[in-house]
Amino acid sequence: MSLTPICDFVNKYLRSGTLRAHMPGHKGLGGFGAEADITEIAGADELYEPEGIIRESEKIAARLFGAGKTLYSAEGSSLSIRAMLYLLLLNAKQQEKRERYFLLAARNAHISLVSACSLLDLDIEWLWPEDASLLNCPVDPRALDEKLAGMAEKPIAVYLTSPDYLGNVQNIRDIALVCHWHGVLLAVDNAHGAYLRFLENDLHPITLGADICCDSAHKTLPCLTGAGYLHISRYALFLAENAERAMALFASTSPSYLILQSLDRANEYLSNGYREALRCFVPKLDALKERLAAKGFSLVGSEKLKLTLAPKGFGYTGTELAAFLRKNGIECEAADPDHTVLMLTPETGEEGLLRIEKAFGLLERREASMEQPPALPRPERIMTVREAVLSPQQRLSAERAFGRIMGNGYCGCPPAVPVVVPGERIDEAALRCMRYYGFSACTVVK
Repeated sequence: MSLTPICDFVNKYLRSGTLRAHMPGHKGLGGFGAEADITEIAGADELYEPEGIIRESEKIAARLFGAGKTLYSAEGSSLSIRAMLYLLLLNAKQQEKRERYFLLAARNAHISLVSACSLLDLDIEWLWPEDASLLNCPVDPRALDEKLAGMAEKPIAVYLTSPDYLGNVQNIRDIALVCHWHGVLLAVDNAHGAYLRFLENDLHPITLGADICCDSAHKTLPCLTGAGYLHISRYALFLAENAERAMALFASTSPSYLILQSLDRANEYLSNGYREALRCFVPKLDALKERLAAKGFSLVGSEKLKLTLAPKGFGYTGTELAAFLRKNGIECEAADPDHTVLMLTPETGEEGLLRIEKAFGLLERREASMEQPPALPRPERIMTVREAVLSPQQRLSAERAFGRIMGNGYCGCPPAVPVVVPGERIDEAALRCMRYYGFSACTVVK
């Protein structure tokens, strides 16, 4: 049986010499892979009503990831998050009618969670651990147990971001046990962790007990940008009944067939060779991390394919270190005043690791910086996310926004984690945090 039914169809179509009297307008000409860029013609199946080769390919992916059901996204994890929350909300409404439906979420959530909640009129209660920061929000299973036990009304789900942008990984297994003890579902934004399933020690959220999660294939697997998955656990297949409808509700009706082919091709790679590639690469990256630590660099996070540095102890901000690496031919994934993030994969190769180590060897150590990031603000909520997002808006400088209610709340990616969520009042603590992270303007409610 073929592991790449979508790619097989396209290759057969290309050999057929068929006149393309259909979209796209380039008709297979013009380079940049246009010859393989088709639309949902006869035989190509339909992404959100799959009955043929797409359904077959998704079933292969589900087996590879150990999921009860897997759906492809041609619009990354952002689409999968919107569909995921829609399915959780539908499930809650089928169970009981209540005045308020809400999600219990770790505060370091991506902005796509906030926008999804605004679309769905879904409220959010935030988990605020004592040592939470903008990008890291560790959830202790015992504290979550106490939180859920003390809630008169249960959330439709607990929502975690793991791994986060810095490479911190939550204790998914124990958190899942706590959630299920209280009869609550666990949803995970696993955008940075598609590869976790294929490590020697399988750490994928679905394996560890999550009920539903999203993966961005393009972040860690050799797929085109925009390639993603929505996984539903075999123990939560009651969520799958409306899954395609959920994806279609928020997605373009013209999904990229190039992205679908990259997801299809990934199945072959994940079946043949990827585990071995990870097995060979991860120890080499671990060894590089150990050597950098021995030279005095502070490392952050436990995720296997991220190299995250906190370079202030070496005398640099994260953005300064990123600029230094750029001058030496290495472009990082993200940087802020405290961290520099490099996302690596087996495709980086040993040669790539050597280039990184050589660049760090050229870095002159300076006097350590003692500057600490401001405490994460806990702004007062004045409106729901939906009320704020759908209110008239105006753009102001951060300084002039003091005392105003955050409106749209959009923030750049990476890492796209908002300091202030729509509906919250911008106080002095929020302003300090916005200044520190370089947010010079924001959109507020008029």
